[in-house]
Amino acid sequence: MKGNGKQGFTCVEICAGAGGQALGLEQAGFKHLALVEIEWQYCDTLLANRPDWNVVTCDVKEFSGENYKGVDLFAGGVPCPPFSKGGKQLGKEDERDLFPDALRLIDIIRPKAVLLENVRGIFDDVFSEYRAYIRSTIESYGYNVYWELLNSSDFGVPQLRPRAVLVGIRKDLDTGFTFPKPTGKETTVGDALYDLMKENGWEKADEWRQGAQAIAPTIVGGSKKHGGADLGPTRARRAWAGLGVDGLGIADSAPEKGFEGMPRLTTKMVARIQGFPSTWLFAGKKTAVYRQIGNAFPPPVAEAVGRQIIACLNKNND
Repeated sequence: MKGNGKQGFTCVEICAGAGGQALGLEQAGFKHLALVEIEWQYCDTLLANRPDWNVVTCDVKEFSGENYKGVDLFAGGVPCPPFSKGGKQLGKEDERDLFPDALRLIDIIRPKAVLLENVRGIFDDVFSEYRAYIRSTIESYGYNVYWELLNSSDFGVPQLRPRAVLVGIRKDLDTGFTFPKPTGKETTVGDALYDLMKENGWEKADEWRQGAQAIAPTIVGGSKKHGGADLGPTRARRAWAGLGVDGLGIADSAPEKGFEGMPRLTTKMVARIQGFPSTWLFAGKKTAVYRQIGNAFPPPVAEAVGRQIIACLNKNND
């Protein structure tokens, strides 16, 4: 099931969220045949940016995948809370664990390649047996499985944000997949946000920029059960304070003329730190927008991995 036109590779994505992974894969060269997402605000965000995307609003457990057999890529960012150090790390015992549904859909769709991402916590020893189960199940479907920890800062994103990235390539098509190499260009918080910090005429924007010449701690999106529009727990807020940012909340606008003290980030600034372009729109009120951004897979990382998948599959056509 290969698409036509400039973007010749097709993709089905579950748990699409606010479109971080989808945007990155689009930039890599994938055409989305379906994006599955249950949260209506996330769906509104996807359609606000790409009205032509086929956004399927439903629970992943209700998505059959039957109409997408043979698609080039099956992708998804299954929920992180079951594996996050910020939670109880219940893994497969957590009701939010959707790895079983991802495995079910891989079996039904049998794509040429698979891309799943999650938090670093899934690499903890407590999940070693579960990782082995996930790997062996995908391998039993006829895939070579690669699992790697990628730091988003290695791909121009101004935060560390380590992500556990799983790639599966169908064995008969695997010409030797490799994960993308770091770009070698690190973007600091000060450089990334300078134009946004000074847009309302704040006189100390230059001074702030010089004091924020480092990458950010990982943005924490929280969930419906826990977390709100702030930059994370005490340790994270201390790290933000070291960058001259008040992490206790999210501002409605950039600092004005005469502002004193540490500024708070706006959702637009948080989106920039997450790797979204300034043109990307988010639906909902501030807390909902912040949560969408904070739970996203940075587009530049998704693009880098997507390009490597395409390069691997393209070798079969050389």
